[in-house]
Amino acid sequence: MKCSWLISLCLLCLPGALRAEEKLDSAFAARLDSLVAARLPQGSEAGIAVYDLTANRPLYACGADRLSRPASTMKLVTAIAALSEPRFDEPFRTEVWCRGQVAADTLHGDLYVVGGFDPELDDEDLDSLVAATARRASFSVVTGRILGDVSMKDSLYWGSGWLWDDNPASFQPYLSPLMLNKGVVQVSVAPGLAGDTATVTVLPASTYYTIYNTARTRTSSAGPLRVTRPWMENSNEILVSGNVTARQTRTINLYSSQDFFMHTFAERLQTAGIRSLRATPDSLYGFSPLQRDSLCTLLAVHETSAQRVLDEMLKESDNLNAEAVFCRLGLHHTGHRPVRAKDGIKAIRALMEALGHNPARYRVADGCGLSHYDYLSPELLVSFLRYAYAHTEVFSKLYKALPVGGIDGTLKHRMGRGTPSYKHVYAKTGSYTGINCLAGYLQARNGHWVAFAIMNQNVLSGRRARALQDALCDELILHCP
Repeated sequence: MKCSWLISLCLLCLPGALRAEEKLDSAFAARLDSLVAARLPQGSEAGIAVYDLTANRPLYACGADRLSRPASTMKLVTAIAALSEPRFDEPFRTEVWCRGQVAADTLHGDLYVVGGFDPELDDEDLDSLVAATARRASFSVVTGRILGDVSMKDSLYWGSGWLWDDNPASFQPYLSPLMLNKGVVQVSVAPGLAGDTATVTVLPASTYYTIYNTARTRTSSAGPLRVTRPWMENSNEILVSGNVTARQTRTINLYSSQDFFMHTFAERLQTAGIRSLRATPDSLYGFSPLQRDSLCTLLAVHETSAQRVLDEMLKESDNLNAEAVFCRLGLHHTGHRPVRAKDGIKAIRALMEALGHNPARYRVADGCGLSHYDYLSPELLVSFLRYAYAHTEVFSKLYKALPVGGIDGTLKHRMGRGTPSYKHVYAKTGSYTGINCLAGYLQARNGHWVAFAIMNQNVLSGRRARALQDALCDELILHCP
């Protein structure tokens, strides 16, 4: 009897309890509506989706289905799709092989470098690869060629919808399975005595590029410092000009990343004691896929962990790393060689469909978000984030790679000490002219985990867009119902 009375009381109170919850949610939504209305830059738009992962329910939506350019929040989609592939943890490998017969200190054949699209292979790694090759090789002369195998990927070195005039910026490198120092060089310019020519140092060191230096020390009439190259002519002449008053470093890309890699590799290999009889100024190397047979011997391998590539991709919003992950996603999903962008797109569209979304409603053109053809929605981003959160093997790797508010990556100088978001937001930024987005996770004061996506469009003031995003995160953390 007592139990029946309690049940009846609960049933009687339940509708009221639900109404109270609805009122609480309405009040919360009203707070966010007011915040958006007050903070949204004039003339711009915002699409917002918020989901309580702990309570498993939507919290807030404002234009959540609105198609928007994601900029670098596209990297979240690429990362989650790639993490869903069983082979994600395979390292990025660069291999050196020889093919032919060795007799009397001479390889009667060719030397191959097989590219695996390692975006983190730097100057020091190249030296290690060269040293390992020289140690393992039982020859010092190659009668054939020093070849680069870039058959992993097609020959398109930029993504569809990338801006041609972003060249020669370092954030837009020429894509290839063989990358050295991300396909860019660091140009350091230091002053000397007043009126003298400034000192220029370029790293990685190579004869692949040439330096033309007319920069002057403390000579205001020389104009502002400028470091560039004739990129419209696909030239690798590095032009340094202007006035230098203190040491400065600029970073620019080089035309043809695979050529830069192979030229420098062959050059350093010769310094290490292995030379090709066919190595002339015009013919240091060639490009050809390795035909693996009994005449092939593996000489050296350099590996970079997939997690390291993912960390740099998300923490620092590295476009090259995102395209490397996107390329490998396409390879793992379809098995096609050479990999094409549409193979990576196919993998992402398959995951969209598995999550209940119609891929025809969206547009994916690349893996990093540089493309102006990418169109996603806040609700789609949150759907991907929900999927990742529900799969521990995906979430554990994604979570550690995301920037943390006020701590590191692209959020290092946002959400600082004293704000509710400090150390409580784990999210990916995304911005270029007119676009500013933020998507990821946060932990509210009530202990709940929340997935969110805020996509500001047609906003020329990045500062004001970021202020809105940060304020929304603060509000979610403090007042999540």
